Amino acid sequence: MAKRLLVAVALWALGGPAGLHHLYLGRDNHALLWLLTVGGFGVGWLWELWLLPGWVAQANGTSEVHRDECPPVSPVRFLGQALVGIYFGLVALIGLSTLPGFYLLALPLAVGLGVHLVSEVGDQSSDLQGTLTAAFVTAPIFYGRSVAVLPISLTTSVVAQRHRRYKAIRGTSEKLSVRVYRLGLAYLAFSAPLAYCAFSNTAATANYVASAIGAALDWVSVFPSLSSTLESILLLPYHVWKSLGFGSTYFQEWEKVFMFLQSFQSEREQMAYKTLGLHSDATVDEINKSYRELVKHWHPDHNRHRAVEAERHFLELQGAYELLTRMRKSKAV
Repeated sequence: MAKRLLVAVALWALGGPAGLHHLYLGRDNHALLWLLTVGGFGVGWLWELWLLPGWVAQANGTSEVHRDECPPVSPVRFLGQALVGIYFGLVALIGLSTLPGFYLLALPLAVGLGVHLVSEVGDQSSDLQGTLTAAFVTAPIFYGRSVAVLPISLTTSVVAQRHRRYKAIRGTSEKLSVRVYRLGLAYLAFSAPLAYCAFSNTAATANYVASAIGAALDWVSVFPSLSSTLESILLLPYHVWKSLGFGSTYFQEWEKVFMFLQSFQSEREQMAYKTLGLHSDATVDEINKSYRELVKHWHPDHNRHRAVEAERHFLELQGAYELLTRMRKSKAV
């Protein structure tokens, strides 16, 4: 049955964030992606209105695609793969991090599936086995670190791009009920662990989120321009709605979140100075000197009679020194 542009536009307007227009056009992977990310965090849904005519033409078979060729490299698709991979990884970190072997199994699996989902959007595809292999190979390198979602996502995105290809033309189409049922199962598999953790262990959920935010802020601090760029991207939906004259207290809350993150990072820096017994105007030499003296004093090998306390102080000193070192490097750039 031929698809109509008017129907696609209506579904985009009424249920775009849930991917209804993609479901209508037979783009099930895109529909699932929008369902799990609320329309690509709002940005993708607003942008794709201009792409609907081309997608309708593809659904009706009136556009030509050279499927024997390799698809061109798409920076937008690569960025989407990396961001969705990180998003899936954070969701897994919140909902599944108490499982044994989480950093070796659940985390790389979640990130790999997120990257592969973006790879399957539209008329393109990639190698699922190669993508998951890259995720599982990268995961042990960053074992136990919340920031592991970032390098795993970037690595799997690169591998997915290298194995990109056009999908084979399907001869038959499945019933709508079967497709909706499959999407529902995928949505439940994604949301169930997160919902369970949020409702049954609120304290642990808050701890995992804070850990992930802290690790991400530490990494971003190495690249001063990246923080402002990330903030601009995530606040884009709010600015778009504001420019169109729509008021939304939901999007306005995003600005409060970023203000909190900025103050959170400042407090972490002050705590790092306090851990090393220094003032905020301490020089690099003073930071290095204090760190060496305190590490030598609290090294577990020199405090076997109070091993637990020594190990705790030792880890705190290492974390404080790494944070201040990164901050000083970023300011020197």
